Amino acid sequence: MGGWMEGKRGLIMGVANERSIAWGIAKAMAEAGAELAFTYQGEAFGKRVEPLARSLGSDIMVDADVTDEASLDTAFAALGERWDRLDFLVHAIAYSDKAELGGRFLNTSRDNFLNSLDISCYSLIEATRRAEPMMTAGGTILTLTYQGSNRVVPNYNVMGVAKAALEATVRYLANDLGPQGIRVNAISPGPMKTLAGAAIGGARKTFRHAAENAPLRSNATLEAVGGTAVYLASEAGAYTTGEVLRVDGGYHILGMPQGENI
Repeated sequence: MGGWMEGKRGLIMGVANERSIAWGIAKAMAEAGAELAFTYQGEAFGKRVEPLARSLGSDIMVDADVTDEASLDTAFAALGERWDRLDFLVHAIAYSDKAELGGRFLNTSRDNFLNSLDISCYSLIEATRRAEPMMTAGGTILTLTYQGSNRVVPNYNVMGVAKAALEATVRYLANDLGPQGIRVNAISPGPMKTLAGAAIGGARKTFRHAAENAPLRSNATLEAVGGTAVYLASEAGAYTTGEVLRVDGGYHILGMPQGENI
């Protein structure tokens, strides 16, 4: 995909470390020729992200707390001082209290429900609202979801509801922004060995089960997810919007485990 993103500029939100899905996307975008900027939240994450950003030739990092409107205003203002336009935004941000990602969904607390949807879903709207004025030549908004949005996944609980809301948000934003040539899509990888994924109870079993039963008998790689993101943000994806693209080895098509695993 070398050259597919030549001349394009994009903001990556949500890199935690080199195993983050956002990092896989960032690497693929850079390899395809894109110029990148990164957000981070707080000094600790900033120290992790800085060497990664530098390795891709980026010197633009802005502190952004998606629960704080003033912080987001400051972050996008700082980005606007460096760039006169934005071609794509990658939103890879989600959060829920780990203590509530287990047991019965029925026991979800009001505070964690609201906080989970605020950070995991509403933050996409907040970021898009600020990115839109910079996308003067059209652009692409990408976010990350998971099949727990439409099927019950053990220990996923309120995050499944948050991802369902996120996917609906993608569709409504796609309709709002389509006339301006801005496409909005979600990528839905299967289980992946990330910092966020490790917070889900039984993550190792889920990862192994998906790999053993997916039609391709494998979970997705960071490179595969990154390649999908490049497609969506490039001219090749010019007429794809409002979609959820699954990158899960085909696991989502199954009605039951493979015969040898029953």
